[in-house]
Amino acid sequence: MTADFKTWAEAAPELVAVAAGRQPADLVIRGGKLVNVQSREVLDGWQVAVKGGRFAYVGPDASHCIGADTEVVEAEGRYLVPGLCDGHMHIESGMLTPAEFARAVTPHGTTVMFTDPHEIANVLGLEGVRLMHDEALLQPVSIFTQMPSCAPSAPGLETTGFEISPEDVAEAMAWPGIIGLGEMMNFPGVSAGDPKMLAEIAATQRAGKTVGGHYASPDLGPAFHAYVAGGPADDHEGTGEADAIMRVRQGMRSMMRLGSAWYDVESQITAVTEKGLDPRNFILCTDDCHSGTLVQDGHMNRVVRHAIACGCEPLIALQMATVNTATHFGLERELGSIAPGRRADVILTSDLKALPIEKVWAKGVLVAENGKVSVDFPHLDWPEHARKTVNLGKELAAADFVITAPEGKNTVRARVIGVVENQAPTKALVEDLPVVDGVAEGADGTCQIALVERHRGTGGVTNGFVKGFGYEGRMAMASTVAHDSHHMIVVGTDREMMARAANRLGEVGGGVTVWRDGEELALVELPIAGLMSDSPASEVAQKAAAMVQAMEACGCTLNNAYMQHSLLALVVIPELRISDLGLVDVTKFELTELFEEGTT
Repeated sequence: MTADFKTWAEAAPELVAVAAGRQPADLVIRGGKLVNVQSREVLDGWQVAVKGGRFAYVGPDASHCIGADTEVVEAEGRYLVPGLCDGHMHIESGMLTPAEFARAVTPHGTTVMFTDPHEIANVLGLEGVRLMHDEALLQPVSIFTQMPSCAPSAPGLETTGFEISPEDVAEAMAWPGIIGLGEMMNFPGVSAGDPKMLAEIAATQRAGKTVGGHYASPDLGPAFHAYVAGGPADDHEGTGEADAIMRVRQGMRSMMRLGSAWYDVESQITAVTEKGLDPRNFILCTDDCHSGTLVQDGHMNRVVRHAIACGCEPLIALQMATVNTATHFGLERELGSIAPGRRADVILTSDLKALPIEKVWAKGVLVAENGKVSVDFPHLDWPEHARKTVNLGKELAAADFVITAPEGKNTVRARVIGVVENQAPTKALVEDLPVVDGVAEGADGTCQIALVERHRGTGGVTNGFVKGFGYEGRMAMASTVAHDSHHMIVVGTDREMMARAANRLGEVGGGVTVWRDGEELALVELPIAGLMSDSPASEVAQKAAAMVQAMEACGCTLNNAYMQHSLLALVVIPELRISDLGLVDVTKFELTELFEEGTT
């Protein structure tokens, strides 16, 4: 929060004076229809008066608040809607810094974000979190930071650039922009009573802040109940109606996400639309949105529109994207509704279903109009070492990607990661693959995947197989965005192309690159921690679009396949993943062998 923006307690004398008519407002918006998410009704003709970035008066007639210098905006029959809140998201997934992410989403009506920077925590540790937190506080919109909880996300199954400790969590709880603990991904650890995980939760609870959840298992038996008993207050990993119902029955908030690749709203919102559960315990969020989605399709406005299209009443969908979120984080008296004392975050729209975002105010300032921002989004001066995080240790060669078969075998029975379109979970497949000159090769849609260590320069490469991308010809795709440890994931049909793609990212300091037949088809440079660009979203989106086209040129037709690619090392979501330590069976949370018994 900027130094000149007062708390409600500090601003109260002026707010009272404006509401009483003794002092003029800075801004009055009249002639519209006010969407009251507290009472879930539309109040025709209600007006608002703003002073010092906060609502002073909300009622049928604000004429007594207008003075000679008051700006008066005519709503012309349009709806006044609270600024939209994203209850769970990762800025790094947009490939953008906090400043550029905020610049991209503000014209879509997002004025509040609850962000978990656990991506950068894996690369730069507590310092990275602080850098994200500090840039977030510079922005004209409200960005609250959740202290990452799990780096590594699954201890013993991956190696990160840095580790987060309970002491780190306790320290961060005193920072001004920290709102709580980021998603507790180590759900087996919590269920098993792991002292480190419970210590992080305890530090957050002692600070009076919210513990984020992440229970990525279909098991809703004792393990789930033990997880809830540990303290997580919400969960966004549900994929079906039963998940949503069970979470709210246990006193959690069910966060339903629509990201670039995660389509979990439609399958869960029936808990409200058909089963009739209390909607105030449901929250809409994005989780992960890449820059192309932000530029072309929108952000939280896209999620709200989608929820409405799935049968949710518009006012309920808007509650799920405003006051429900604010309430969950203990901020109902600060934001999330158009009511006295709250931050004056408001959208003007002509249609509650289509939700065109025509004007956006944040803390009483007009920040965007008709898709264009009207204020500055300040950048932090990122240190040079934050731009030098890709350390391969050597120049990679095709030989680093060879998968040697057991001696004397003609075929191998291999464990293969199966990609599932539009979902975070993968399938643990078993495929019989050919052996050529002692080397196991992909076949029938199965290609190679490699996890290249990039934090400590060990030169380590873990090799395996993946199926579902549909790649053809001599190609490879490499990315230093590799949730959550953020080493480098390389997927390809040709080992030479895999080596060249990996080396290319070593040259540019991180990003995403696609190669075919010896040539680079696309490159998205992400120099900050190998995760983000400080270029405008439009430029990054253009490069990301070229990346998608390059993937399609290589035979991939999956929706948002890049997001699937980036999650192949996420060793807390079933069923099968890859890490720098080997292949991970996430149904058992243990390392497993690439080849099964039965290889002939």
